[in-house]
Amino acid sequence: MLKWALVLACAATAYAAEPVAGKWLLKSQQVNGRDTTSPPLTLRITPTGEALEFEYSTAADQVRFTARLDGSPAEVSGSRGKKMGTARVTRRSPDEYRVTLEGPNRPTSNGKLTVSAGGKKLTSESDALAPGGQRLHTVQVFERQ
Repeated sequence: MLKWALVLACAATAYAAEPVAGKWLLKSQQVNGRDTTSPPLTLRITPTGEALEFEYSTAADQVRFTARLDGSPAEVSGSRGKKMGTARVTRRSPDEYRVTLEGPNRPTSNGKLTVSAGGKKLTSESDALAPGGQRLHTVQVFERQ
């Protein structure tokens, strides 16, 4: 019983320190204002030292990076460990984080992650310029699991 109490206390401390930390499941997605289907997507954000580990996963693929919240570059790797690009994360307020993702042959994405007041929803809003010049505005809404 004492072990579980310690685990819960540690989890509560991590959540209090970084509201974005936790396991999130994608509930809806819009691209340029239109509802868009997506394979089931899970986002896990885990505190690790002075950084956060981000892991986006579907049944077929996984993308992860560990970033400090000071905007310094972090390597983004795919499910096979291959480097895909660079991420930069900064905390803008207690519940908002700015994220930039960039890499070769990929559009640079600038966005923000916002945790709802109750801590149950996470909204990811990003803008990117796709090859060919098409602007993409994506809004994803996740629910805490």
